[in-house]
Amino acid sequence: MPLEARSSGPLTGKARVPGDKSISHRALILGALAVGETRISGLLEGEDVLNTAKSMRMLGARVERTGEFAWSVQGVGVAGFAQPDVPLDFGNSGTGCRLVMGAVAGCPITAVFDGDASLRSRPMRRVLDPLERMGARVTAGGEGGRLPLTLAGAREPLPILYRTPVASAQIKSAVLLAGLAAPGVTTVIETEASRDHTELMLKHFGAEIVSTPEGSHGRRIALTGQPELHGANVVVPADPSSAAFPLVAALIVEGSDIVLPDVMTNPLRTGLFTTLREMGASIEESHARGDAGEPMAQLRVRASRLHGVEVPPERAPSMIDEYLVLAVAAAFAEGTTIMRGLQELRVKESDRLEATAAMLRVNGVKVEISGDDLIVEGRGHVEGDGLVATHMDHRIAMSGLVMGLASDKPVKVDDTAFIATSFPDFIPMMRALGAEFS
Repeated sequence: MPLEARSSGPLTGKARVPGDKSISHRALILGALAVGETRISGLLEGEDVLNTAKSMRMLGARVERTGEFAWSVQGVGVAGFAQPDVPLDFGNSGTGCRLVMGAVAGCPITAVFDGDASLRSRPMRRVLDPLERMGARVTAGGEGGRLPLTLAGAREPLPILYRTPVASAQIKSAVLLAGLAAPGVTTVIETEASRDHTELMLKHFGAEIVSTPEGSHGRRIALTGQPELHGANVVVPADPSSAAFPLVAALIVEGSDIVLPDVMTNPLRTGLFTTLREMGASIEESHARGDAGEPMAQLRVRASRLHGVEVPPERAPSMIDEYLVLAVAAAFAEGTTIMRGLQELRVKESDRLEATAAMLRVNGVKVEISGDDLIVEGRGHVEGDGLVATHMDHRIAMSGLVMGLASDKPVKVDDTAFIATSFPDFIPMMRALGAEFS
């Protein structure tokens, strides 16, 4: 599904981006591990989240769509999953797969985990190592713990103290979800704090969990095991990672002025907003509110003259999915932007560090990779006229299309099919704001 983006007039209007993917996954999983009914509104109905919903059904929970973006989950309780009859297929979703591995690891069942070609190529060993310490076993799998693999959950899961090797919400969340079934206290220590959605939602569902500072940038999270989680209502805020695309488009397309309501403003997810403001972006917040511990606000975004900045490595966990579209903003800025400490981009849906550099180069932008740093030489405009190779990565596809809306010549993206995994309505929503795609 190739698509071309060309320079458009100003982007204007109001648009609600999809529900946050991280919250949507966790609401389904914790709803399935709770006793009673969980009602979810604003759920992201992209392929990634729908695959998690299917997996919860196959593990014994009752999961039903009750209206537009509205879902009901009847849970089975902690460690209550039933053994699935067929493999759990997560498609393109590393988050869904790794979190459900954690939830299954604390149950006395065996499940096969699988996904598409992209997910089969991604490493799982970092998640499997602590789960095996807790008593789970991998009985079959590809090299380096790659999918498809068979995971046998622990019959008597053990609480552990685990220091994460990198700042990863997926590793932390998998350990905590497995720790729900273990007696005693499971503790995760992070040197750099990753997004804390799992901790906030566990508390919302009734778990006893305490998070305290550890060192200068880290956290120590202690979960008391074997709680009885209770069903809860969850309002899913708009996804800041999805909002990043119309937001950056509005900043770089001259004369634009758009409004994005109910965008999550959790400080562990807003590194992009902080960075863009440092670059001179006009992003105003209003109508602040919260649900299940997650803050949200309405954003008004207006076209801005941007300048290059240096992004520190400690900011990476709060914006790891947004560096691709930040690189697009940097290409339209005046001066050099240096993004440091991006090693995690190499193990996403694709090698996003190399793919981002290639996307910029093919459209005339001077860019360099130095170790794990990305250096973009902004000249205030982008030539365009390139073909962006997406490598089955939804964020590369959307970033390429955003770039084409303000470039001198059109930008073509080789395949937009994977956009549906996270942002099914991206193309019609952008067209409604004034974007020109063909």
